Amino acid sequence: MKLMARRYQLRKRAEEMEDTRRRIAEAAVELHGTLGPARTTVSAVAERAGVQRHTVYRHFPTEHELYTACSGLFDRRHPWPGVDAWAAIEDPRERLRIGLNQMYGYYADTAHMWTRVLRDRDLVDALEPTLAPFNEHVERAAKVLSSGWSVHGSRRRVLSAAVHHAIDLGTWRSLVELRGVSRRQAVVLMVALVERAGGE
Repeated sequence: MKLMARRYQLRKRAEEMEDTRRRIAEAAVELHGTLGPARTTVSAVAERAGVQRHTVYRHFPTEHELYTACSGLFDRRHPWPGVDAWAAIEDPRERLRIGLNQMYGYYADTAHMWTRVLRDRDLVDALEPTLAPFNEHVERAAKVLSSGWSVHGSRRRVLSAAVHHAIDLGTWRSLVELRGVSRRQAVVLMVALVERAGGE
């Protein structure tokens, strides 16, 4: 009976620690998406999570560990569009149209976070490693959406630059968030840009 009670206590303790860790990460994600990482203090995270500052440090001794947990939580809630599925679309124009529509939908859901994180990347050293997956996704998307076009030489370089511009968060913000263009209209504009860059 004592052994069973001990196991129950250990399991309950582990569950409580995991719950506290999750609440801290959730609090940090909320603050990063509203204030930005550079303006988010440990005290603010602790207050939002309902814990003491030393509890935050106990679960996340370094900024890197906290940002890694935040990044993982955010990515699970906002999965990146399925780039591999785009590669199966034979027509490069249709592939681009579908890819941009999905990326712009992703940006609509996540721009509040990425705008602030990218703004603060030079202010918080611990941010850069957590941005690697985002950068890799963007490059993978650009590679897939640039493939299949009948262009060569300097035209291919121009087309690749146009695709990179089309999938950039800043492009989406300029068209949709700042200028009030609809997602569909933004996609049409950027597909036309890429076609023009390819000499279509």
